[in-house]
Amino acid sequence: MLKTYLYLPEELNSQIILLASAHKKSKAEMIRRALEIGVIAVARQKSSSADALLKIAEIGKKYKFHGPKDGSVKMDEYLWGKDWSKDE
Repeated sequence: MLKTYLYLPEELNSQIILLASAHKKSKAEMIRRALEIGVIAVARQKSSSADALLKIAEIGKKYKFHGPKDGSVKMDEYLWGKDWSKDE
């Protein structure tokens, strides 16, 4: 295990101390657990976005959907109904 130093806001430190006391764990154990859960959640969040896009692509392929050929050029117009490159 590696020793790491970090700065915590006083309010967060107080919350960690209360949680550690309530769970009868050390402050260090509570911080490690919170970091572990946080890292897993962030990793899942990033992969879930990619998974959703891949599923949409699979549906499009399955049902042979075809989008506009100029989609990258006119993206704002298709999404927002407005060509943002023009002053109005």
